[in-house]
Amino acid sequence: MNQYTLSNTYVFKGRGLHTGKEATVKVGPAAEDTGIIFYRTDAAVRIPARADRISRTDRCTILTEDGVSVFTIEHLLSALTGLGVDNAFVEIDNDEVPILDGSALPYVSAFLADGLEEQAAPRRYITIDEEIEVKDEQTGSWVRVTPADKFSCEVTVDFNSRVLGVQSASWTEGDDYAGQIAPCRTFCFFHELEFLASKGLVKGGDVDNAIVIVEHPVTREQVDRMASIFNQPRLDVTEAGYLSNLTLRFDNECGRHKLLDLIGDIRLAGGFLKAHVSAYKPGHTINSVLTKKIVSKILVNG
Repeated sequence: MNQYTLSNTYVFKGRGLHTGKEATVKVGPAAEDTGIIFYRTDAAVRIPARADRISRTDRCTILTEDGVSVFTIEHLLSALTGLGVDNAFVEIDNDEVPILDGSALPYVSAFLADGLEEQAAPRRYITIDEEIEVKDEQTGSWVRVTPADKFSCEVTVDFNSRVLGVQSASWTEGDDYAGQIAPCRTFCFFHELEFLASKGLVKGGDVDNAIVIVEHPVTREQVDRMASIFNQPRLDVTEAGYLSNLTLRFDNECGRHKLLDLIGDIRLAGGFLKAHVSAYKPGHTINSVLTKKIVSKILVNG
């Protein structure tokens, strides 16, 4: 298979989920063997989308080069990977990629409108020759990668939640990423919100870009406080246990979003894996640990 890039340059504008800062992102084509490059136009710094540039993973994946960072890159990387884009140049004029609707769908819809551009060079696959596994004994999370003929992922998420239950999702290279994975939005629990806000996070969050799960009984005062955080006149809790009049796009949308994140984080290995990735309760931190371990054991990059 040959490499692919984008057919056009696409512009996305909006607030960052955690910083609340407005940013404009331009995602365009790049030459063969470029990979994915972020370019902070306000600082004139290029940041390769590679595991050795991961600097933090608290609630999102952050890449840093020469003291300049770009936050929340995982949804865009997931979209590019799910569609089979090898090379792309991403310009951004602030430090966080806009959250948009909380999924990868805005990117995918834009990119697919024009189709991709095939390039002359063959795709460089990342191949490993043995199983790699990382575990977090404290949380019980683990992520495992095993050699395979093509890239595939499966996840199981279990937050001990009466609302979510246990959710699983899977995807294989060539499957319908655009229809089955891209639309799935980020999520958090109601009881996390005040804590996250106290840490200076979720400044750009609202009920249009995140699924909020109400796991425990809450008071009207608590809900009104969340409405203030989300800059909404009023919010309510649905019978199903979600904040606002939310319509899920899939019964297991939260599990599928964890899969979406995993696909984006694994792309930081530097290309497309020929491997199967399985995960139990994955998150950005353990995903990054696995990705760095993959890079340390790469057999063939071509």
